[in-house]
Amino acid sequence: MTKPRVVIVGAGFAGYHAAKTLSRLAGKRAEIVLLNTTDYFLYLPLLPEVAAGVVEPTRISVPLAGTLDGVRVVVGEADRVDLQNRWVGYRSAEGDPGQLAYDRLVLSVGSVNKLLPIPGVTEYAHGFRGLPEALYLHDHVVRQIELAELAEDPAEQRSRTTFVVVGAGYTGTEVAAHGQLFTDRLMAQRPHLKVRPRWMLLDVAPRVLPELDQRLSVTADRVLRRRGVDVRMGTSVSEATPDGVMLTDGEYVPTCSLVWCVGVRPDPFVAELGLRTEKGRLVVDEYLNVPGYPEVFACGDAAAVPDPTRPGQICAMTAQHAQRQGKLAAHNIAASYGQGTRKSYKHRDLGWVVDLGGKDAAANPLHVPLAGLPAKAVTRGYHLYAMPSNRARVGADWLLDATLPRPAVQLGLVPANAVPLESESPEVVRRL
Repeated sequence: MTKPRVVIVGAGFAGYHAAKTLSRLAGKRAEIVLLNTTDYFLYLPLLPEVAAGVVEPTRISVPLAGTLDGVRVVVGEADRVDLQNRWVGYRSAEGDPGQLAYDRLVLSVGSVNKLLPIPGVTEYAHGFRGLPEALYLHDHVVRQIELAELAEDPAEQRSRTTFVVVGAGYTGTEVAAHGQLFTDRLMAQRPHLKVRPRWMLLDVAPRVLPELDQRLSVTADRVLRRRGVDVRMGTSVSEATPDGVMLTDGEYVPTCSLVWCVGVRPDPFVAELGLRTEKGRLVVDEYLNVPGYPEVFACGDAAAVPDPTRPGQICAMTAQHAQRQGKLAAHNIAASYGQGTRKSYKHRDLGWVVDLGGKDAAANPLHVPLAGLPAKAVTRGYHLYAMPSNRARVGADWLLDATLPRPAVQLGLVPANAVPLESESPEVVRRL
């Protein structure tokens, strides 16, 4: 008898944990195929530490092969789903077409950089959604500091040492916090550079981390300002140029660095499926089923999952929700084959952690507000717990960074035109 095949599209937090959970539940009774554009799961929360040189990029790149027992990994990008005949079309890493038939399908394609109709942003800004973007930012920052040291014009020095981050959410706040520490260390290694690097954090929201508890916001804002970050709330970019940015308050800031962290949007692949969407995300019921297609499930950033704690609303696009939904999709697929009973999506907010670099962090585990070293311990403990693999290596990088000088060189592996802001696959370097 032929084993049923479950195809999972996307290996982010939702897809990875759906595959891992299903492999444990199904054993050898089903064929599980995971289709993803890379051969690794990226632990996104530590991406700012990669850009700042704290953690090596391979540490947060968890290999799919070897950590997902019994799962067949196919490296490729999905480009079509035939819902009537039940198959997924894709392009392999070499560009060759392929098809995967399925009995059950999990759509967990994730999200990409959110774009806004601001002149010049797509041309001159870079996002922060994938590993190539983090590697590019690391090299770019080092390059600007090196060029500033060589510059004789004070205006050029100030421009090259000014870094503008747009978006004071979770990612933008951590990028600015780690970035200021990183460039301060770079300056200390260059005695001829007399201008202290300046990081700006902009957002139209009234406070830093507007989506989180206000106590976390206050802690993060205090740390950023004490560190020298120019925090400007109620302000954003109205235009970007090759030489700087015009702010919404009328000020022009000369800079060579614009980091775009305003949020994410569902992968454009979702819109091509011909299914009903809400805010660009696939409409699903509380069991993560796509209406009209009981064999199709969707979870993570790609799915508009009803939030039971906020009737009439959908769940936010967070790693916590994605991971839980991936596990639930696996359980409900097993239930569709008679193994257990299906369950609706429920969750309890366990709190948030924000790593601000150095000895600083903000956290509220189980809604207990923490700052400083206690928050740092909770934050790093949470990340080690949440990572599927590489925990010892990440811990070793943290220890080395705390005890030894941080090496900082630009390798030039990812050029600027290989990581455009407007990309459907920020996790992949664009071929030139």
